[in-house]
Amino acid sequence: MNRQISRVAIVALILLASLVVATTYWQTWASGGLAAREDNEIQVVAQLEIKRGLIYASDGKTVLAADVKRKVDGQTLYYRVYPTHGFASQTIGYATQSYGRAGIERQEDAYLTASDENIGTILDTLGARLRGTTITGNNLVLNLNVKAQDLAQSLLQGTCGAVVALNPKTGAVYAMASSPTYNTNLIQSSKGFAKIEKIHSPCAPESASPLLNRATQALAPPGSTFKTITAAAALDDHVYTPDSTFYDPGYCTEYGKEVHNALDQSTPEAYGEVNLIEAYEHSINAVFCNIGIKLGAQRILDEAKKFGFYSTPPLETPSAERSPSGCYKGTKLYDPKDADTAVDPGRLAFGQACMLATPLQMALVAAAIANNGKIPVPHLVKEVEKPGGGVIMKTHPQTWRVATTPQTAAAIGNMMVEVVQGGTGTEAQIPGVEVAGKTGTAELCANCTTYDAWFIFFAPANDPVVAGAVLVERQLNGFGGAVAAPIARQIMQALLPPTSNSQP
Repeated sequence: MNRQISRVAIVALILLASLVVATTYWQTWASGGLAAREDNEIQVVAQLEIKRGLIYASDGKTVLAADVKRKVDGQTLYYRVYPTHGFASQTIGYATQSYGRAGIERQEDAYLTASDENIGTILDTLGARLRGTTITGNNLVLNLNVKAQDLAQSLLQGTCGAVVALNPKTGAVYAMASSPTYNTNLIQSSKGFAKIEKIHSPCAPESASPLLNRATQALAPPGSTFKTITAAAALDDHVYTPDSTFYDPGYCTEYGKEVHNALDQSTPEAYGEVNLIEAYEHSINAVFCNIGIKLGAQRILDEAKKFGFYSTPPLETPSAERSPSGCYKGTKLYDPKDADTAVDPGRLAFGQACMLATPLQMALVAAAIANNGKIPVPHLVKEVEKPGGGVIMKTHPQTWRVATTPQTAAAIGNMMVEVVQGGTGTEAQIPGVEVAGKTGTAELCANCTTYDAWFIFFAPANDPVVAGAVLVERQLNGFGGAVAAPIARQIMQALLPPTSNSQP
């Protein structure tokens, strides 16, 4: 009898243990996966019973996202609010009952709802469930700098465009602004959402698309900022050196047609004999057109891939909110099997033809040059904190890829300094600081004067602590040096510390 009782007891214990394990699994480890399913109506309601974690700016004090408690049919529910209203709206995203989640709110939902796999979070969540108390999510501290982000949004106001500024060594993203923008609190209701959809902009009167994160999703021809890639390919292959000389008559001949330098398409702007440094400094299309013909389109695209083109850059936002840069056919990424016969190498060399890029990608190009050829993994999240205090996750710098050699990066870095000191980017000069940059003015149509204005940059040139990109779309007679470079200058001034040894 005792033996039978013992067997029954053992079986009962096994069944109980299985129940505990299964319950724990589905309520803790697997809850993150369930939470990610926005079609799970029960889970949507259940998430409103969780007090989501706070989202802070880099100062650890400015609250960017929080919860408000409301009683609904006798039930305590929590709804998201955004105290800073339109601060980095597209990047932070939203968490709503009706419209789901986007941005960091979606990508980092597991941390924010205490359903991540950290053992401390699992134990705290299980304890809260057993006690019947409210589950409180973990807090996120971002790298976004309040001063720089606010300034970027202000400088972009009334335009379609974006600013990305990051640390080229660590990848910490200090500013990620997209314009037009919107007040995130409006998205909590259908009336508010309708107001967002009606937002217009002079550059896009019919469809301003304020929900679009132009910093990571908008694709635009990079213009002459792409000459950085072409120059890297030429130097990496030892086809040219910085001192290689060229003769510029004001145009290059490709497929029997003249491709003219910028600024005056009716009368060639000829520089005569120049070296590669001067060609980059003054952004001479004809020289880079001939370099492109010499290298071939395939070699240029291969170099671009080393810098991250044709890949979706890593970031703590949903992959659907990040676009890969590269050649496009219509709306589809285009990677031809034989680019030398499929792509115009001359125009590709100065960022036209089929080439499209996001501001994030061009910011990473600048970061690669600033960081001895290495591209850091860009990251928005500085650390994750428990609601009661204590860090459970801290983001550490990582290298995403090696784009070029330190020698090539140094050579192009020197060219970028020349651009700002006496070339097309003088509007980016900062007294007492050596700035490196490259302008870009992308043609949007034949025989028109509407351009996308670009500027990529880093500073201080000898020990960079900030790098980035500025894009201002569809500017009438808007050249990168006149439109985008001044914005970059002010962003750098907001982020540069009193000494280059400290961090923003």
